[in-house]
Amino acid sequence: MARDLIIVGNWKMYKTSREAAHFIEQLLPKIEGCKARVFLAVPYTSISTAAAAARLAKVEVGAQNMNDARDGAFTGEIAALMLKEAGASFVLLGHSERRRVFGESDTFIHRKVVRALQDDLLPVLCVGETLEEREGGQTEEILKKQIDSALVDLPEEKIGELILAYEPVWAIGTGKIATPEIAQETHAFCRKCLGDLLGKRKAGQIPILYGGSVKPENVGSLVSQKDIDGVLVGGASLDPESFAEIIQQCEGI
Repeated sequence: MARDLIIVGNWKMYKTSREAAHFIEQLLPKIEGCKARVFLAVPYTSISTAAAAARLAKVEVGAQNMNDARDGAFTGEIAALMLKEAGASFVLLGHSERRRVFGESDTFIHRKVVRALQDDLLPVLCVGETLEEREGGQTEEILKKQIDSALVDLPEEKIGELILAYEPVWAIGTGKIATPEIAQETHAFCRKCLGDLLGKRKAGQIPILYGGSVKPENVGSLVSQKDIDGVLVGGASLDPESFAEIIQQCEGI
């Protein structure tokens, strides 16, 4: 079943609004005519500027996190409707740094996924295991738990309206990367989990991305795998040259 090719750049806590606009200005001529869907997950303060800069291009701007409530007395938090008003079309949820550094639970991430869908913001759900869990043979157990808990009891009319991103925690920012064969095997397992939960047809429609030390040199061999539908790019997405090269390498598969 044909699925969209998707390349997501996650800027994390980098780039001011001015830097975001300059990045997009440099990026767009380099990817003109590309067929892939290109996403940029930018800091909250850059969403409006980035969305305006990309409004005539095939680049979707989104956020890196959100709260699970529509509104309320939650100092320092931000809601899906606020992100949409600023120009966001998607949101990263469950990123390993949110789970590990900020202690976000599977239950909390589930509520965020539901909220994003209710407020028509496309959720990019991140799942992945640590090095200790992989070496302990727990990869499948961890991934099944994260996927099942995040997606159980979704609104029936919204099932399938999401993107899954597999990001082995041991490969994020470390320079280590899963081999294409290991990544494919793990993606196939993630798709099986989706099938068990949502049905085989819906599971076949959901794009699954790979994230973790993605670079121009390795991206082609990753996206050529059957169940890898694109990539979630961290550090290499901060430079328009390297990010454009990643997109070009994906286009050349």
